[in-house]
Amino acid sequence: MALAAAEFDLLVVGELNPDLILSGDVAPAFGQVERLLDDAALTIGSSSAIFACGAARLGLRVAFVGLVGDDEFGRFMLRALDARGVDVSGVGVDPALKTGLTVILARGADRAILTYPGAIAAFRAAQIDPAWLTRARHLHLGGYFLLEGLRPDAPALFAAARAAGLSTSLDTNYDPAQRWDGLEALLPYVDILLPNEAELLAISGAPGVAAGLALLAQRVPLVAVKRGAAGAEAWRGAERVRAVGPPVAVADTTGAGDSFGAGFIYGHLAGWPMARSLRFACVCGALSTRAVGGTTAQPSLAEALAQL
Repeated sequence: MALAAAEFDLLVVGELNPDLILSGDVAPAFGQVERLLDDAALTIGSSSAIFACGAARLGLRVAFVGLVGDDEFGRFMLRALDARGVDVSGVGVDPALKTGLTVILARGADRAILTYPGAIAAFRAAQIDPAWLTRARHLHLGGYFLLEGLRPDAPALFAAARAAGLSTSLDTNYDPAQRWDGLEALLPYVDILLPNEAELLAISGAPGVAAGLALLAQRVPLVAVKRGAAGAEAWRGAERVRAVGPPVAVADTTGAGDSFGAGFIYGHLAGWPMARSLRFACVCGALSTRAVGGTTAQPSLAEALAQL
């Protein structure tokens, strides 16, 4: 591990875009039919940014490296992350690009997601100053399948992080192309893999969660799979644990898996046993659903520990 006295606990590399969350009767009707909704909210979006904010809310020192356009969406994201204690000095601003945007159609516990990638697809590893890998204890990459420009060099980035003494984690998120390829060269450098159930099955090609965990646990030292209301499971070697979150009144599940990931990495960096980290992660994920938006209800460390 890199020195605990590093400037940052966590270096997050990933996609940046706001979320426009529309709630109510969100099924669109073409033919110029207008419908009224219950609510609309512009919030911090993107898996990586929500993860970073969750980790900062828990008290970790977090830096973010990514790319936005020189537009209001980009400025919104930079302001919002900075306000939550995330260092954004490593985020590039390209006036030739547009910042991405995700529109979430929220209906109860279900969601439909529409994403315009924008600058996300243009972000490349060459835009990451190698000095960042000397300033942190852990590297996390999110939104893997959206980062088209970064993906080819992700194995080299993770190898360099490992060589610098950092531990590593990966949350691939969903593959819009549904190919689920390109991970073979990266997984050998991943210490912690954080898929949800659908992603686990797609990446592993297994018929069920247990089989998928068994297969991926042979390739990655630790796999923690998010299963929504069913909680989570984690495998490391011969150790397998399960956990569930506390009951909460769910307002919006956006980003719950990212808050889960932030909690799990907090436990990892704190040196906790895997079972405690998994329970803590479930608490963080569950509490984050109490309000609309992925970051609005993310718990503080005190709140999460009280529930734990």
